[in-house]
Amino acid sequence: MRVAVFGSGAVGGYFGARLLRAGVEVCLMARGEHLRAIQEKGLRVSGASGEFTVQPSLATDQPAAVGEVDLVLVGVKAWQVEEAAQAMRPLIGKNTVVLPLQNGVEAPFQLANALGKEVVLGGLCQISTFILAPGMIYHVGIDPTIIFGELDRRLSPRTMEIQALFERAGVRAVIAEDIGVALWDKFLFIAAFGALGAVSRSTAGEILQVAPTRRLLEEVMLEIWKVARAAGVLLPAEAIGRRLRFIEQMPPQTVASLARDLGEGRPSELDQLIGAVVRLGERYEVEVPLSRALYAALLPLEWRARRKIIPA
Repeated sequence: MRVAVFGSGAVGGYFGARLLRAGVEVCLMARGEHLRAIQEKGLRVSGASGEFTVQPSLATDQPAAVGEVDLVLVGVKAWQVEEAAQAMRPLIGKNTVVLPLQNGVEAPFQLANALGKEVVLGGLCQISTFILAPGMIYHVGIDPTIIFGELDRRLSPRTMEIQALFERAGVRAVIAEDIGVALWDKFLFIAAFGALGAVSRSTAGEILQVAPTRRLLEEVMLEIWKVARAAGVLLPAEAIGRRLRFIEQMPPQTVASLARDLGEGRPSELDQLIGAVVRLGERYEVEVPLSRALYAALLPLEWRARRKIIPA
């Protein structure tokens, strides 16, 4: 199987590196200094997965140079998905499968609208990584896991083939019985944890140690659960407790990517995470006052990063 990683940053690059290490033909697509470092020295992974360096069959910022592939892993940020969908068209052939790994619940449907629903799977991942330096990815922790499935919830040969591919690379790969539930299960966690981490400028361990902050985290998760149920997603109520236990098991120094991006002055997935809770709450007529407050508090940071406002 020939694989292209469209967006080989902290997440896409990590999973691409694991596939490369297992002998899979992988083309890494990246930009700027990160791309140049990969081209010159390969892609280095360090941290919880150990240290190793891989050399992709091709590293480029030009999809046409890659051509049609069997599998596209979409590793761009959630706010870049619609633009990426147009740019990746040279990668798409008759039998190509597109697997998005974004946070949030909207990316698979954005890709399906642009590329055709028969091409796209629903997907998500669980891992904490960041770019340590150009060409270098650091794995903080969390057992690398990819959860995916057909948008119509059927079990298909192509999902089983992809599962085998990742398992060959030593990555846990789960075919979801209902990918919609799986997407909202992660959304419940990452939207609340990311927004609260950004507002409080705190790590997972710090949030859990402060009782009122931990309680706020749980209450925001409850708002998101209510939106999911109003949207017709059968997310069980026990998902909140399970996700709290998941956070308890994460490395205490873990910082959500949303919090890291905003803290470092970069555009973030604010609108695709806690902003989406507000937007979907309005659509399904669910009151989400805590999520709305977190979104409003963080929006100036997002606008500053996107230069919509000028710092005083």
